[in-house]
Amino acid sequence: MAHASDKVVQEVREEDGVVLVRLAGEIDMHRTPEVMQAVDAYMRSKPKRVVVDLSDVEYMDSSGVGTLVHLFRQVNSNGGKLILVKPNERVRSVFEITRLDRFFVICQDQQEALKQ
Repeated sequence: MAHASDKVVQEVREEDGVVLVRLAGEIDMHRTPEVMQAVDAYMRSKPKRVVVDLSDVEYMDSSGVGTLVHLFRQVNSNGGKLILVKPNERVRSVFEITRLDRFFVICQDQQEALKQ
């Protein structure tokens, strides 16, 4: 089920050196290029922290996970952290099954993520 706006990337902004990304809907192989394109310019500044809000993401396939792993590696190579916020059970289970939940910091809300 797609959102009314049908945009996967709801918002990307930089605030106090933290890149905040809010995603929604279904993140699959057709939508991941949109995510990468939206965050690319922000990644060039080598942020120390990237917070990805997944609270409105209903579904994510392996290409969506791959995109987050790619971002994780980029941020990590700059000595930074990528933090995921509030994935639903379905999305969280993808990280647990692949054991990626051991690498990603997963928080319940944005305030907790900003303290990481």
